[in-house]
Amino acid sequence: MTKKAFIFDLDGVIVDTAKYHYLAWKKIANELGIEFTHEHNELLKGVSRVRSLDIILGLGNVEASQDQKDQWLVQKNEEYLTYLVDMDQSEILPGVMSVLEFLKANQQPIALGSASKNARPILEKTGILSYFDVIVDGNDVSNAKPDPEVFLQAAQKLGVTNENSIVFEDSVAGIQAANIATMTSIGIGDATILNEAKYNFKDFTFIDEAFLNSLISPLTPKGGN
Repeated sequence: MTKKAFIFDLDGVIVDTAKYHYLAWKKIANELGIEFTHEHNELLKGVSRVRSLDIILGLGNVEASQDQKDQWLVQKNEEYLTYLVDMDQSEILPGVMSVLEFLKANQQPIALGSASKNARPILEKTGILSYFDVIVDGNDVSNAKPDPEVFLQAAQKLGVTNENSIVFEDSVAGIQAANIATMTSIGIGDATILNEAKYNFKDFTFIDEAFLNSLISPLTPKGGN
């Protein structure tokens, strides 16, 4: 059987922690007198914590010293972590488990490729850490998406070529990173936003075993929604 590398982003792909990031960032924005809406939050998808803060400060034209920024970054993460305390398997997005179980049953290498620095505790709390052969997160990389570093590391650690790697992503930056790395990009979410992806699915419930088998096969899959 052909071995392919299946690389998953975390936030918005496996679990919906975007809502918790939003609440944590909004608290800081409110303290700084910056309007921060759900639409603004879309700008932070797939973006590092440092870059996210810069975007929020830019929205309010707020100048800050590096010490102030460092303080807000710590504050944001501490606030975010309070929301993770009660996380469990119910936080896993629909259809994800069936895809992970199918890939495991077919002995396909699985990796996490996420900008999150809290990836391991999230996977532990949701009970799915054992599904991943490799984890590359924000603690392992220095370049944020669309730089492909996180995906390149994941494929290398799995011992699979870029061309035989498949990436599941919900952000434009993540799709661009996968494409730059010459990996197969699969957008999870709004196809009009993730239009650079090779394949698009609203969520994992739309991905069937026939499509997954076609990805594992040496032949190029013809599916996609």
